[in-house]
Amino acid sequence: MLFTEDFLHYIWKFRLFNRINLRTTEGEELEVLSAGLHNSHAGADFQNARIRIGETTWAGSAELHISSSDWYKHGHTTDNAYDNVILHVVYRDDEPLMRTDGKRVPTLELHDRISAELYNRYHNLVFGNQTIIPCEASIATVDGLTMQNWLTRILVERLEKRSEAVIAALHVNRGDWEETFYQFLAANFGFKTNALPFELMARSLPQSILAKNKNNAMQIEALIFGQAGFLTDNLQDDYPRSLKKEYDYLAKKYSLQPIENHLWKFLRMRPQNFPTIRLAQFAALIVQANHLFSKILEVPEVKELRSLFSNIKVCNYWETHYRFDTQSKPAAKSLGPASVDTILLNTVALFLFSYGRHLKLQHFVSRALKLLENIPAEQNNIITDFANLGVNTKTAFESQALLELKNSYCNHKKCLQCSVGIKILKPN
Repeated sequence: MLFTEDFLHYIWKFRLFNRINLRTTEGEELEVLSAGLHNSHAGADFQNARIRIGETTWAGSAELHISSSDWYKHGHTTDNAYDNVILHVVYRDDEPLMRTDGKRVPTLELHDRISAELYNRYHNLVFGNQTIIPCEASIATVDGLTMQNWLTRILVERLEKRSEAVIAALHVNRGDWEETFYQFLAANFGFKTNALPFELMARSLPQSILAKNKNNAMQIEALIFGQAGFLTDNLQDDYPRSLKKEYDYLAKKYSLQPIENHLWKFLRMRPQNFPTIRLAQFAALIVQANHLFSKILEVPEVKELRSLFSNIKVCNYWETHYRFDTQSKPAAKSLGPASVDTILLNTVALFLFSYGRHLKLQHFVSRALKLLENIPAEQNNIITDFANLGVNTKTAFESQALLELKNSYCNHKKCLQCSVGIKILKPN
């Protein structure tokens, strides 16, 4: 029989064992008044438990193990954090547990008190032959309220984890939110394939330098393309040659060193997504809205946030070019709706959440969640798999939560830490 400690915790937490005529392994009458609070940190598994043994009521901690002997294997004997354990709950009692004073720790054995039906449901859920997620046969039956509450909780978990990188970068940037946002936004403009060179370019070109030249669009584009390594000596067209002339002067003025040009990738990309076009769009955005994060904080409406990114206009040269010195048919080079949504999702919403959490300003956290509710759901294999199981998504709020559910819970079979799994396992 495959039996895990997580399952034992689940049984104890929800008291899903036969409680008729409970007794300790020494035969004393036992009543569980409170299972306690599940503890995921150091120390006993459940804290603030309350039990009655005989005529005495005890308050303290409960520690759970598959076998009694695990107490010794886990080194609890010499750990003071376990001195207040009032009950040892085990699946099988294979060795008496003694305190340092020679007295036996009260023990409850659950081996014969767990129903076969409950165990079979658990076993089929966690150890079955599912191909997508453990609960793929049952997830569609979970009620909407349970699902919505759980998705909200794990979406916040996802944003909290992602915000750790934001706060780490903020410390490196000495608390400068504008600079940190600028760096993350640049990486997002790389859209995965060119995220790294975009980020390196931004780190090599502080926003403070761009701010000093914000009124000159050519200088902004010269700085960005120059730092990206695209302004070389063999340029032919007048416009890039003019950019190079500007960059050579500015690079000397600000002691700038460009990144390696070979880092940029063009292979198997649609021309609209070429890094040169993304750099041109990024430059246009900087010209249009310097100190962009401050503007975002001041714009409460989702429609206005979207317009900050959807209305940028690149230099006329790029209307007929995808790369320097190579002319193409005229085509608009503004950011498309899908690209704008990606930026709002991965940078704007993340920073509103991080800013609100870091400064304890809840209305910015709420704005981040509202923004995700107004962005269409991403389309990828994971979201498609959930749709095939009957779990449909309309917004990025839902799709981001499902990605967290799949990657942090389903893939690791943490069904007993998931409200969906608990709902499916719980007896009717």
